[in-house]
Formats: sequence, structure tokens, C-alpha cells
Amino acid sequence: MSETAGPPKIFDRALLRRRLRRAMSKGAPDFLMTRAAEDLLDRLLTVKREFPRTLDLGSPSGHFAQAVVASGRARPLRAGGHAGDVIADEEAPPFAPGSFDLIVSGMSLQWVNDLPGALAQARRMLAPDGLFLACLAGGASLVELRAALAQAEEEITGGASPRVSPFVDVRDMGGLLQRAGFALPVADVDSFTLRYDSMFALMGDLRAMGAANVLVKRSRKPLRRDVVARAGQIYAERFCDADGRVRASFEIIWASGWAPHESQQKPAKPGSAMMSLEDAMKSAPKSDSSI
Repeated sequence: MSETAGPPKIFDRALLRRRLRRAMSKGAPDFLMTRAAEDLLDRLLTVKREFPRTLDLGSPSGHFAQAVVASGRARPLRAGGHAGDVIADEEAPPFAPGSFDLIVSGMSLQWVNDLPGALAQARRMLAPDGLFLACLAGGASLVELRAALAQAEEEITGGASPRVSPFVDVRDMGGLLQRAGFALPVADVDSFTLRYDSMFALMGDLRAMGAANVLVKRSRKPLRRDVVARAGQIYAERFCDADGRVRASFEIIWASGWAPHESQQKPAKPGSAMMSLEDAMKSAPKSDSSI
């Protein structure tokens, strides 16, 4: 019997770990993690529950652990591929089923090769009625950079290589959470725009964060200088504001779900409504369309 093929290898995770380790040691820019950690704190403060056993899965810095502590909970165990209390792969964490009451993860899961599998592993590690709360880069992130690089490379070399990582779409995240077995799944998005002096300043920030290209199918040849220069021109022409600064779109997708428990609210069974849609429409007050 032939061996079942695993998920495709999209990212060079060994290279990713080396780059993140180097970036963290040099004081990587933390504006994305700071923003995400502040959002995490707000979300945790709305949950009036204790979480005695908490795991921070894969977050590249201590920002999420600090947010958990600031919410009044105990410091979480940190597990990741390059730093933390336990060195572990987010796709195959070494924890028993039901080990944690809360699992958080910040800006890490966009780099796993098997996102459905990683979500299923997180669900497995949660105790009944445990909470999973994670964020990752979304599909609208860096659309300007992708467009400029692709156009420049197409113009000069006649073909474009993948230069920016693919990201999940918020519309798919709810389905992935359900598929992983989470109850009450919710996916939402934080979209925002940052401005830079040039495309080159943006690329410098990405490299400093360890977020440069780690695609398995990336070109092994350095990006040609004429391609980079042309991409900078395209970026400035297409995505420039009146003051000369350029825009960079970012999207942080939030995913939350609970390990199923009998105490949780259940959706109503089909056909259990006390009033039909037709009757509800008849009884609804008429709207005044006049202006």
C-alpha cells in the first residue's frame, strides 16, 4: 500500500526559524505584534473566566504572553519553533489532549504548511470548554508590494517568481475552525494601512522582522537590481499619496473557537422556529420610504 502524501511544503520552516531567531536577537520592529497584543488583551478582558492552564503557541515574541498576564491570568507556557519555554513545531506540538484551558497564538500560523492540521492540533490540546484565540496575517496584506514586484519582474525578465507569502482569507477561516472541531467559531479582521517613505523602507522593515521570502518555490537567485529599481518606481507611481509617501496594506485575521462542552449555547434545530418567515414578514411594521 502506498504511503499517503502529506500536505504540500509551502514554506521553508528551517529558514524561517533562523531568520526569526536572528531578527529577535537584533530587536525586530514590533509594531504588528504590539497592535495584535493590545487587541488580544481587549478580547481576553471580555471573557469572564479563569484559564488556569494557558499556552502561547508559536508567537515570535513575548507580547502575547504579556497580554495574557495583563488580563489577570497566569503567565502562559510559551512553545514555538525558535524561542520560548518549549521548542516545538506548531504543526506537531508535543502536548497531550486536553492539556490547556486557553491557547493563544500571535502572527505565527500564517507560516505553517498545514493550517487545517495546526488548528486541529490546537483543538486537540484544549480541555472541554477551553478557548482558542489566534491571529495571523491575512490575504490583503502587502497587496501593493506583490503587485509592484510582479509587474517589474514580468516587464524585465518575462516572468514573475513568488516573492511574497500567500495568506489565508478571512472568508475561509470560519470554515477551517469548524473543520478543526471548534464550537462557536468566529473569524474577523483588522485591516489598516501604514505609510513609508518608499517601497525600500517597507522591505527593510520586513527583513528586520524576519518576514522576508521563505517560500519553498522561491527563486534562489537574488532579485536583480534593475527589477528592484523598477518595482520601486511602479510602487511610487501606483500607491503614492500627495505628500510622496507610499501606502502598505496590512490585514490581521482573528480566529476564535471553543472546545465543545455541553454547557455551551447550541444552534436551534431546523424547523423549531415558532413563527415562519412569511408570518414574520406580514407582522413586521411597514417602513416609510419617503424622504
